[in-house]
Amino acid sequence: MKKAFYLLAPLCLSATLFAEEAAPAGRQQSMWQTLMMIGIALLFFYMILWRPEQKRRKKMQQQRSTMSKGDRVTAMGIVGTLVRVEKDTVILKMIDGAKIEVLTAAISDVKPGSESAADSSEPQTNGA
Repeated sequence: MKKAFYLLAPLCLSATLFAEEAAPAGRQQSMWQTLMMIGIALLFFYMILWRPEQKRRKKMQQQRSTMSKGDRVTAMGIVGTLVRVEKDTVILKMIDGAKIEVLTAAISDVKPGSESAADSSEPQTNGA
């Protein structure tokens, strides 16, 4: 093991010396290339990831703020008719008449509906 270290040590040391000698000549150009690549990567992530996510969040926030009684709402896969909007929660009425309270932030879809249509609709059966 020691013999291998003694044989490889001069090779490793000389490689670092050669690398240090060559670095100052192109160092300024290399730094600008690195900064340009970082800038391009940041621009790419902004355009592909962050910007569309901000638009989606703004659209959902606008939908949640314009909810009104009678709208059809989907929250975590649960579909119901909006009965009452409170500060941080909403009350949903299910098709069988049960009511549940759901956090406003959990709402993923809002479809406008009329209150009279939601009250007059009877649960539909498939004839069984």
